[in-house]
Amino acid sequence: MAVGRLWPRHPAGEYAARVPPVPDSAPLYRDRWIECTPEQLVIRGYYFPFGLPKRLHYTKIRRVERFPMTAGTGRWRIWGTSSPRYWAHLDPGRPHKAVGLVLHLKGFVRPWITPDDPDAVEAIIEQRRSNLA
Repeated sequence: MAVGRLWPRHPAGEYAARVPPVPDSAPLYRDRWIECTPEQLVIRGYYFPFGLPKRLHYTKIRRVERFPMTAGTGRWRIWGTSSPRYWAHLDPGRPHKAVGLVLHLKGFVRPWITPDDPDAVEAIIEQRRSNLA
């Protein structure tokens, strides 16, 4: 083993030798902005202005509330909020969607998401919450 190397040389190449193996965590659901992995919900384009993702373990989500998207409930809101209680992730396609999901967490701010398939995301969150509780 060479000095300064964390793992011995690996047949897959130098980079593979430095990266420990990760467990298989194929996404249960994925669209451009939302990803449900077995361990967490990933909301891409969450933090303004850089669009960094927010990662929520399913145990942190207390409840999921479905709501119809109208002009008064944020259909035209591409990113951010007009109310400090709710925060919408970046989604340029939101005006074309009919349903949103509010995630009730422990804190004051409640993220609301607009996945391409809200039924699938809601079912995955509820199923993962019950399995991990």
